[in-house]
Amino acid sequence: MTTLHGTTALITGGTGGIGKETARGLVRRGAHVILVGRDPGRAADAVRELEREGGGGRVEAVAADLTLRAGLLRVADAVNAGHPRLDVLVNNFGMSPAERRLTADGVETAFAANVLAPFALTRLLMPHLRKAPAARVINLTGGIPRGPVDPDNLQAEKAFIGWTFGQYNHTKAQLMAVSYEYAQRTADGGVTVNVAYPGHAYTPGNQATPMRAFPRLYRPAAPLVRLLGPILLADLAKPARSSIHLATSPELAGVTGAYFDTRCRRVPWPDFATDPRTRYAVWSLCERLCDQGELGEPGEFKS
Repeated sequence: MTTLHGTTALITGGTGGIGKETARGLVRRGAHVILVGRDPGRAADAVRELEREGGGGRVEAVAADLTLRAGLLRVADAVNAGHPRLDVLVNNFGMSPAERRLTADGVETAFAANVLAPFALTRLLMPHLRKAPAARVINLTGGIPRGPVDPDNLQAEKAFIGWTFGQYNHTKAQLMAVSYEYAQRTADGGVTVNVAYPGHAYTPGNQATPMRAFPRLYRPAAPLVRLLGPILLADLAKPARSSIHLATSPELAGVTGAYFDTRCRRVPWPDFATDPRTRYAVWSLCERLCDQGELGEPGEFKS
């Protein structure tokens, strides 16, 4: 087992589900892990649980809503105040709302959680990531991110739920495209950016997702999934293994712009993720929203 003593890792959505299981794996390897979650009570419980289990690492938590500018800045401020560098950033947090609604900042919620938050947090924390000798950013996709991505519907301006279309899957596909673009733009900066697909799991987030959040064609299967989930999908160590692998494997030092499946295998990117028009559309929107919200240095990665 690779040891991570002396390293610091931040995991969004780290107070439950796949995020907490990922944190458990890094703490056991000796890392100092910063958990980020919206609920202060759950965050405190997760810290106590992981510290009680031991393993050589340390745990702390930051309570923040990453769909909001204020929450993103709160996390960045906590890292800046308490840590000289950041070695690993796992953008695990995600949301699957049942209907289109805007955040207080005026951003569609699924896009804010699943695309803008990973983009903005990586941008905000890039100075700390660059201070590490070989920092790693791991973005988690999810659902059925098969694409295509509609550049005219990034925030569900035209459609939110259809027969096979869902904004959750659409935003996770967008995350893949902007992650690929991020990797190209930071290739010479000592920070790697890769994507992990965890597969399906019986997580608190999935349990709380209402049926109307699913594309219409998949809704008849939802009750069966809910019934069998506690039996077939309860072992969260399996969906967490790809993100743990990307965060810890010595063989992946310097590897960037790669996509890994549930079995930690490097697999080809879907065509939509590498499409230049798609990448540019998602990147441009994220960059514009970050610049408007003063989230990180404006235009830092312009080509």
